[in-house]
Order: sequence, then structure tokens, then C-alpha cells
Amino acid sequence: MAADRADTLARVAALSRDFDGIVAANALVAVDDEHDPEGASTAFERAHVAALMARAGEHLEELDRALERLERHEYGQCESCGETIPPERLEIRPAATTCIRCARTAPSG
Repeated sequence: MAADRADTLARVAALSRDFDGIVAANALVAVDDEHDPEGASTAFERAHVAALMARAGEHLEELDRALERLERHEYGQCESCGETIPPERLEIRPAATTCIRCARTAPSG
């Protein structure tokens, strides 16, 4: 989990640099997103990187909550049914809060 957290922090930092670079490049050029054919692609690129940053930030929060559960000796316990989350699931999704059965039955969205 520590390696996943370190990788996520590095990804957030790299995405932040990318985002800052996009913003800085656009500041040097008078970009009119509505009329400039390149403006739409830079707007998309900026939005795409922002979305990736948001998702990485969410993943970091999930990992931090998992570390808190570990400290409370609650890690690996399904928050819905209380059963043990299989180690194979935790290996793939270290921040998982539910067992596979509960994850399948959880309402989406």
C-alpha cells in the first residue's frame, strides 16, 4: 500500500506539472477557444489532465483511509457485512472497503 501511495503522489505531482505547463503555454498565446481550431484541443487537454488529477487525488484519499483502517485493526474487513475481504481482492485493490459479494450488490452511482 505504501508503494501504491508513493506512486500516486508521484502521479499527482507529474500531472500538476503537466497542468501548469498547459496553462502557462496558453498564457503566452492569445487563445480564443471558441474560434481558434487549436483552442478546443488545448481546452480538452486541460480538462483531461484536471480529471486525471482529481481521480489520482481520490485514490490517494482512499489509500489514506485504508491506512487508517489498518491502524485501527479494521483493514480487510468488509464495511457492509463484516466478513473478511479476500487477500486476492486486497492485493488488486488495496483500498477496497467491501468484499466481492457486497461490491456486486451495492447500488451504483
